[in-house]
Amino acid sequence: MTAAGDAAIASRLVARLTAEGRSLAVAESLTGGAVLAELVSVPGASLVVRGGVVAYDTALKESLLGVPRGVLEANGPVHPEVASAMAEGVRTAAAIGGHPADLGLATTGVAGPDPQAGAPVGLVYIAVADAAGTTVREHRFAGDRATIRAQAARAALDLLDAVLSRSR
Repeated sequence: MTAAGDAAIASRLVARLTAEGRSLAVAESLTGGAVLAELVSVPGASLVVRGGVVAYDTALKESLLGVPRGVLEANGPVHPEVASAMAEGVRTAAAIGGHPADLGLATTGVAGPDPQAGAPVGLVYIAVADAAGTTVREHRFAGDRATIRAQAARAALDLLDAVLSRSR
């Protein structure tokens, strides 16, 4: 996973979204804005990327993204249902003129150095939501904090790429 590889996939994603006339919003936790930063580094991204929410604090997952409190209380912030709700919620949070973003992309997980709410270091969930439904993937990354965060950001771009490829 290289920065050049991330830039290449980000460019391809922005081009695909532009060609399809689809918009994207991003909700991030452990990646802290890295996914959105990679996407908006691409010239022309403003045509398709509506914006993002960094919900690093668990309470913001509920208040800004609409993750149900019961889901957070029952499962903690690192769970597939949380990732799914974040991806769905950011579509609504990025609505313009009453129209949600076409796609929502979300990351939640534990980068370390310590486990969080019973979730081990390296456990990451990534979700992509659109009008057809939501896809969630679990990952178990290894390495230090920076490595896990970078792997999660790349995996988010890869999942978005896979979902867009399936929807053709």
